[in-house]
Amino acid sequence: MLKQTTAVTLLNLRSIPQRWGMSLATVLSIALVVGVLLGFMAMASGFRATLDGAGSDDVAIMLRGGAMAEMNSTVSREEVRLLEVAPGIAAGPQGEPLLSSELYVVADGIKRTTQTPANLALRGVGEHGPGLRGQFSLVQGRMFEPGTGELVVGESVLREFEGFELGETVRLGQNNWTVVGVFSTGGSVFDSEIWADLGVIQNLYQRGSTVQTVRARLTSPDAIGALREYVENEPRLNLEVLSERAYFARSAGGTVTLIEWVGWPLAIVMAIGALAGAWNAMYASVDARTRELATLRAIGFGGFPAFIAAMVEAIVLAAFGGLIGAVATWLLFDGVSASTLGSGFTQIVFAFAVTPDSVMQGVILAVIVGFLGGFVPAIRAARIPLLAVHAD
Repeated sequence: MLKQTTAVTLLNLRSIPQRWGMSLATVLSIALVVGVLLGFMAMASGFRATLDGAGSDDVAIMLRGGAMAEMNSTVSREEVRLLEVAPGIAAGPQGEPLLSSELYVVADGIKRTTQTPANLALRGVGEHGPGLRGQFSLVQGRMFEPGTGELVVGESVLREFEGFELGETVRLGQNNWTVVGVFSTGGSVFDSEIWADLGVIQNLYQRGSTVQTVRARLTSPDAIGALREYVENEPRLNLEVLSERAYFARSAGGTVTLIEWVGWPLAIVMAIGALAGAWNAMYASVDARTRELATLRAIGFGGFPAFIAAMVEAIVLAAFGGLIGAVATWLLFDGVSASTLGSGFTQIVFAFAVTPDSVMQGVILAVIVGFLGGFVPAIRAARIPLLAVHAD
């Protein structure tokens, strides 16, 4: 049985070039299905990686209780003062708490590629704000001077939006600003932001002394428990305490789920079409070899080897199509820069990321399509009657 199965399978595979038209159509249709799926998954993976890269376990973010995002949060000056004496917060060189009160407003930008307007995050940060971001570094220019209309912009903003080159004067809202620096945080979500002095933002946007979030460097990741307990037991504080990593994981979840919920149904619908193509290709393969299969039956070969051979052929074609789709997606999309709306209704710039896990899922989907597309034709191949050897 094993020898028969091997012989028929090799015969099938060697004869694929004789049916190159239908075989190529099957391979390309499955490659397209996998390419579409991996494109959406690369988008989701890149977006998640951008937000995950911004989160740190030893930085706490505090926002109003019940607020799911910074835009919905308000923290008063009195609450900030109470946080300055909270336990678990690391101290700076002069013994000051490493806190950064921050305000987040929406500014206008123009995308380079499409010349369309888009929302950008204009963030007012305190003295310790840059130091609370992992991998922060100035790659061009200098930091803004407190109390002035100066900006520093993230690398992603400079890359994706017009008018933010070093030394340029830009108009955001009703105010003119001068770009004095470009910073990088290693490709995290902060690279999609514009930073200015907190006091200037509060004044120009009439926010008084309120902020939206407070970030704090913790003495250790475990210290967040003591900070959270302090906040919960202080009746004058109505704040939620999260590690930055947990906050960004929560922020990314909704968008990532939306991308995947679009990608998978679309891929499945296309897979149904590819399944029909694989079915037709395998039926054509069986029909083209009817006399050959009947001859094998006549000289003593069983139906089971023919069944296995047809299944192997279908799965090989499908797997080859899946690999082509994965390689094409990697070459075309991996590392490509894009932007989409984040939880704060501002653009987040990220890079597509084709991961090994997504490639594996794509190839598995291709193999499933091949298996289902080859199953019924394989049954037909196993049931070819001996009389078919005499057919014209």
